Amino acid sequence: MTKNLLVELFVEELPPKALKKLGEAFASALSESLRGQGLVGGQGTTVAYASPRRLAALVPAVASRAADRAVQQKLMPVSVGLDAQGQPTPALLKKLTALGADASVVPQLTRAVDGKAEALFYDSVVPGATLLEGLQKALEDALAKLPIPKVMTYQLADGWSSVNFVRPAHGLVALYGDEVVPVSALGLQAGRNTHGHRFEALRDPVVLKHADSYAEQLEAEGAVIASFETRRAEIVRQLQAAAQQVGGGVQPIDDGALLDEVTALVERPNVLVGEFEAEFLDVPQECLILTMKANQKYFPLLDAAGKLTHRFLVVSNIRPEDPSAVIGGNERVVRPRLADAKFFFDQDRKKTLASRVPGLAKVVYHNKLGTQGERTERVQAIARAIGEQLGGPVLAERAGQAAVLAKADLLTDMVGEFPELQGVMGAYYAKHDGLDDEVAGAIEDHYKPRFAGDDLPRHALGVVVALADKLETLVGLFGVGQVPTGDKDPFALRRHALGVVRMLSEKQLPLALDVLLQQAASAFGGRLTEPTAPLAEFIYDRLSSSLREQGYTAQEVDAVLALRPVHLADVPKRLQAVRAFASLPEAESLAAANKRVGNILKKAEQTVVPQVDAALLREPAEQALAEALQGVRGPADAAFERSDYAVSLQTLAVLKAPVDAFFDQVMVNAEDAALRANRLGLLATLHAAMNRVADLSKLAS
Repeated sequence: MTKNLLVELFVEELPPKALKKLGEAFASALSESLRGQGLVGGQGTTVAYASPRRLAALVPAVASRAADRAVQQKLMPVSVGLDAQGQPTPALLKKLTALGADASVVPQLTRAVDGKAEALFYDSVVPGATLLEGLQKALEDALAKLPIPKVMTYQLADGWSSVNFVRPAHGLVALYGDEVVPVSALGLQAGRNTHGHRFEALRDPVVLKHADSYAEQLEAEGAVIASFETRRAEIVRQLQAAAQQVGGGVQPIDDGALLDEVTALVERPNVLVGEFEAEFLDVPQECLILTMKANQKYFPLLDAAGKLTHRFLVVSNIRPEDPSAVIGGNERVVRPRLADAKFFFDQDRKKTLASRVPGLAKVVYHNKLGTQGERTERVQAIARAIGEQLGGPVLAERAGQAAVLAKADLLTDMVGEFPELQGVMGAYYAKHDGLDDEVAGAIEDHYKPRFAGDDLPRHALGVVVALADKLETLVGLFGVGQVPTGDKDPFALRRHALGVVRMLSEKQLPLALDVLLQQAASAFGGRLTEPTAPLAEFIYDRLSSSLREQGYTAQEVDAVLALRPVHLADVPKRLQAVRAFASLPEAESLAAANKRVGNILKKAEQTVVPQVDAALLREPAEQALAEALQGVRGPADAAFERSDYAVSLQTLAVLKAPVDAFFDQVMVNAEDAALRANRLGLLATLHAAMNRVADLSKLAS
């Protein structure tokens, strides 16, 4: 017989940004532990509950006792456990005693070959865990595995004992159907009582009748929506309804992280509409939106064009008959925040960005790389070099101008209060200073892409400065040994590397990666202490991961990146060419042959020069291969030079027959040294011709 099992921990307010993960982890770990002990079968899905003051899980179809298990345990080699007369040795008797058995079981011991010797095995039946035993262990396992952001220590009611948990726990529920399972945790004994909303619960405590009635009772009697997902969906529904009520096509801002955080802050959501004075809309909307989201957890309302309106939505945790006091309180709270933003904006515009640049020399960037002022000079030098390559002196000059001003907004009051607005405020202040839209846009965009999937800079000027900024960061930090290890990447170098990859590739920039790294390194003078070669490998690794995420196979990616192409803009075309080549009937044979050729050349006693002396081609098969190769190389190379990589590879398909015949009929390692060297030269020529687009040996199965 099985019943559903409910376990709930009632605690003080949990950290909102961690609540969703905590709820899912608690339910998952509890269910997995019970399943591992044989108390849960395969039917049903565990339901996770998480609200600001509780973590709970409803585990379906839990048995009251796990089935007994047959266990076979290796004891020792027969030669150790039995003497010459077949009687148990003291060592065997001691081992059996430790297992709760005695000499009477010796005749029933199983003999079996284990490795090179015969061993003794003891067969026994382990009683299945009871629900009480299993749940106690599962509860302890689940609490130990919780991804707690920061543990706190608190005293229990006895005044002597203390426990560690994410927040003080005040209640534990464990219901098996309608029966209480008397487990304990965190100094609490399990019961059936829990608590609902602080102010709006119909009764306190809420006495749970049955595991299956948990969510229904909490909502009806406790005024709490226990499920995180259900509560989140209800907030979304109310936000949309409130926006429709306001009218004018307005929509609440789309922010999944904010929605999750608000869901973790309320137990009984109630969306209300507030407003502020329209005069605040003169401040850049990014500032107003950020202060409302970050400080107040409000949902700003945007019009159909994406412009901020003077109305916002509040997700309240109470439902009074007259909400005017709640709305008025929130409106009074938000006004000083908006007034601060307006003050910062007005004060910042009293100084130009250019006048702030000298101040960067007083801001430390890195103890081994100097100040932000020195960093700005390096970014400017790199941006000028890139601009010169992409657009000549004009682009170089404008890139230098934008690079000098790019970090100046770090010294403004607005960015000091809201670091997330760096770059954005720089663009507003640049326009106020009379700079054109492209320079202002480059100042804003030089941080892009800020995260995976973010937009790239809009204009060529922004791309140049963004590329220079990321290269300076990568080369500088790699150059002083600040290399990411494992999950640790405090300077977000993986994100910077992926940004470089995306800009070079998606913007089709005709820039060589090795040259860019050299130019960036030269901007540091003699400041770098570590070689930058590992950085190139790091960037190719980021590129490899990105390409696989885009759907390319590991073989395709490895084949192209094995050659370390310096122009990353070519990589997608090379990948498409490799994919087309792999579909040809000759591809598998040629890939295998290419791998064989590579192995032969690696084993050669001396460096092989890709040259062929026609006079030394004795065998018909090697003559045929040389002739076929001569006919193919011209068209293949011509296609390669015009970046038509698919045609370049497909041209090689005609080599299948002569290559196969060569390996069937020609002895490469001939006794005659001249013949051997010539045949190796022929293979080296073949290898070079086949591997211009990609290393085809990577396609061999």
